[in-house]
Amino acid sequence: MSFMDKLITAREANAFSGIRDQIKDLHTENIAALAVRAAKLDDVIALWYGEGDMVTPPFIRDAAKAALDAGSTFYVPDMRGASGLQKALFDYQSRLHGKPIDMARSTIAPGGMQALYIALALIADAGTNVVYVSPQWPNINNAIHLLGAEPRAVELDFDTDWKLDLDKLFAACDARTRAIFLSTPSNPTGWTASAEEMAALLEFSRRTGIWIISDEVYGRIYFKGDVAPSILPIAEDEDRVMSINSFSKAWAMTGWRVGWLTHPKSVAAQVAAMTQYINSGTPAFVQAGAAAALEQGEPLVAQIRQQIETNLDIVYEGLSKVPTILLPEKPKGGMYAFFGLKGVPDAREACTTILEKARVGLAPGLLFSGSSTSFIRMCVFRDTKTLSAAVDRMVDALG
Repeated sequence: MSFMDKLITAREANAFSGIRDQIKDLHTENIAALAVRAAKLDDVIALWYGEGDMVTPPFIRDAAKAALDAGSTFYVPDMRGASGLQKALFDYQSRLHGKPIDMARSTIAPGGMQALYIALALIADAGTNVVYVSPQWPNINNAIHLLGAEPRAVELDFDTDWKLDLDKLFAACDARTRAIFLSTPSNPTGWTASAEEMAALLEFSRRTGIWIISDEVYGRIYFKGDVAPSILPIAEDEDRVMSINSFSKAWAMTGWRVGWLTHPKSVAAQVAAMTQYINSGTPAFVQAGAAAALEQGEPLVAQIRQQIETNLDIVYEGLSKVPTILLPEKPKGGMYAFFGLKGVPDAREACTTILEKARVGLAPGLLFSGSSTSFIRMCVFRDTKTLSAAVDRMVDALG
């Protein structure tokens, strides 16, 4: 084909053919078909999204409103975050993890997802790979793919509970591996890395130079203590470690879009520059609300944790009555029940049936892993009466 023929062909092609290959197969999380069907039904209890039904409490909203009334509607010049939130975050993390976490090591981002993307973009690109623990929130696989890197899933083992095989995880790494990514507590399984597993990951990183990216967004929703085992207390300032966090879950602030990334001090300037070029920072009044959450929010965190744990007990008690449901051991953390259906290779049809018969919206396991297709995710961060009603409906429909 001549050069002119190629030009003509390019002009005749549609716009879609001109975008990056990594973008062409991207799609949003595929609960859409169920959501469309749910819109035509009455009295649906939607439990498919990772979001509670608690409105952000007044003390957080009031702090943001006060900042607005004071005129905090301009750029925040420091891309690492407003000074008030930086100080609150330093105090919070240092207290929580029992050691000073240098203020220069944390950068505020508009949401945990933005923090996650910056962490990945800092180290991964075409020709590299990121190994991640699965089943996993689908944003992780797609964010790695979006950067042009190869996502490599390493599945948790499952018998009556989810377990991590560290040897299998490390064996999946090679000379092109830039990072191991894990969520702990996990979305969707609730699996939580132990302190010993965190130490093994850190030792592997020090030996190989491979980064550890620890998504600790659900770290405060942990039922065995005040905070789940974290990579931060055991890592030194310049270890190749990054921790992702968000105000969304433990402070009921999903719609605020504010989170943070904790990273080595030596990359702070680069993370700030990436923040500037990707989004130019997080609004000042949003950061004022986030600072109030850290400074005054411990009773709220405890309340949310207790509500989720109580709701999990209700779910397990109810669903245990259905012989076709496979219930793993209760999760150590997070805000989900992730249960299997015996003899069902793909739970998507079951989710449709539950929606139709019980008017309860759930997320099929295929979204999270090719190995968890018989599982269903149920968000349990709801008003307890609402959740109890959903469980009763499911038991009637499935039992």
